[in-house]
Amino acid sequence: MNEKMPSASCDTLLDDIEDIVSQEDSKPQDRHFARKHVVPKVRRRNTQKYLQEESSPPSDSTIPGIQKIWVRTWGCSHNNSDGEYMAGQLAAYGYKITENASDADLWLLNSCTVKNPAEDHFRNSIKKAQEENKKIVLAGCVPQAQPRQDYLKGLSIIGVQQIDRVVEVVEETIKGHSVRLLGQKKDNGKRLGGARLDLPKIRKNPLIEIISINTGCLNACTYCKTKHARGNLASYLIDELVDRAKQSFQEGVCEIWLTSEDTGAYGRDIGTSLPTLLWKLVEVIPEGAMLRLGMTNPPYILEHLEEMAKILNHPRVYAFLHIPVQSASDTVLMEMKREYCVADFKRVVDFLKEKVPGITIATDIICGFPGETDQDFQETVKLVEEYKFPSLFINQFYPRPGTPAAKMEQVPAQVKKQRTKDLSRVFHSYNPYDHKVGERQQVLVTEESFDCKFYVAHNRFYEQVLVPKNPTFLGKMVEVDIYESGKHFMKGQPVSDAKVHTPSISKPLAKGEVSGLTEEFRNRLGHHLNSISHSPAATPRDSASSRMARRLQRLHQDCALTLSVGMALFALLFAFLVKVYNENITN
Repeated sequence: MNEKMPSASCDTLLDDIEDIVSQEDSKPQDRHFARKHVVPKVRRRNTQKYLQEESSPPSDSTIPGIQKIWVRTWGCSHNNSDGEYMAGQLAAYGYKITENASDADLWLLNSCTVKNPAEDHFRNSIKKAQEENKKIVLAGCVPQAQPRQDYLKGLSIIGVQQIDRVVEVVEETIKGHSVRLLGQKKDNGKRLGGARLDLPKIRKNPLIEIISINTGCLNACTYCKTKHARGNLASYLIDELVDRAKQSFQEGVCEIWLTSEDTGAYGRDIGTSLPTLLWKLVEVIPEGAMLRLGMTNPPYILEHLEEMAKILNHPRVYAFLHIPVQSASDTVLMEMKREYCVADFKRVVDFLKEKVPGITIATDIICGFPGETDQDFQETVKLVEEYKFPSLFINQFYPRPGTPAAKMEQVPAQVKKQRTKDLSRVFHSYNPYDHKVGERQQVLVTEESFDCKFYVAHNRFYEQVLVPKNPTFLGKMVEVDIYESGKHFMKGQPVSDAKVHTPSISKPLAKGEVSGLTEEFRNRLGHHLNSISHSPAATPRDSASSRMARRLQRLHQDCALTLSVGMALFALLFAFLVKVYNENITN
């Protein structure tokens, strides 16, 4: 939890008068004749150990709310956001979120179903957890899409729209029960976007807030398993999204990522649109903070091109857009049921490049989709050679169980691998940033590089710039001179006389600190505490929040009582010593 019980008042705990004067000490009359100075003998108690014993029962206890939990997430930024929300709720209710898997009592595994390798990692983690006798809760798209798979039998599952109930599922799992919550959230029969956006969360990076603006999509791509898990489009209301952005900035966030399965389709189910949302959001972005827009499919961005160009030119919005093409063959796109042709994709890219000078366009390509011929593949190669995408995600096709594409005639595995290698070779044949060496750029510093040698920043076009690890740069806008470039990055040297711009927002939360502990949440915890204090006895069905409140109340009362007794005894001892001293002076 982000609040700690005060400890200064309990540094010394005195249980009895014998803690001050033991039986082995000389009697008062002996001290009167033998000494002029009296030093009381005090046995100090280890406060931290006491607090730990009071608030942390043994880790193998079946009492929910005190265990250590390891959260592992695979997949997209939407999945990562879900993982942050689940970790935040668990931490807010008293569980300890640990980065040490072996030290954890329970593993919360948040899965991705896009490709076979991701599910393989998920399956292997389940096996390892079982071998280590860990409690297990499964989340994410794999169990949501196919909960009846053999390797999921007997395990607790929380659905992608039920993450606000993760505490309940974890509680029951710790008690030894298997729980499955896979339903959809609805309001008067209408499907909602999912769990509330104002839930507590623990951001993986305290400087970056990931906001899911909708869940699901309007497409029916023949290769996609995610559709089985996330379902049809369901958008959050604009006011809810704006409020979440405001709260994030108040907690020190300097960069917001908007994410979903298809951001371009946002609002079509609730009578609004993506540009309408974006214009509302840019009104609340502080100076020095930035917004990054997530993936959008070509069909739904076509009708908003003019407005999108204006938004992407806004100084607080990255000139960056992720538009997956998947293939440059119309025949393959038709088999994929992508609902656009290559000409549509080119129209979007060409228009944005013209209206938003320097914009970064990222795209995805699938190699070896069923029925893809050599000619189809060569058309894709030509597209990459023409546009020289600076950010390109190349994926070998994997047939996902239950999808129409899995039943199609497959391209031989060796051919798929070779096409993936060939396209990767084309991608690595050009360097997109060489011409930028010598430029002076404003960059926002948000994280540490994987090798821990640099800080990672991004410029106006969301291009990665590595800067020196100066702690004063983190979360700040810095002016740098570009002196080196690589395939995926540039390196910048801070300008000596330039000012480091601090976004006009609050100090960031500490890493691991719980975000979103709103007054409403605190009041709910307080109501639990009051209801407990007036109830005759706790029932076995007590919620985690009730137990947490009760433990905090009991610890606080014990600490206050011990302090009061200790102070009273100290006052008596002090009066006694003064009396002895005065008698010595008199004699």
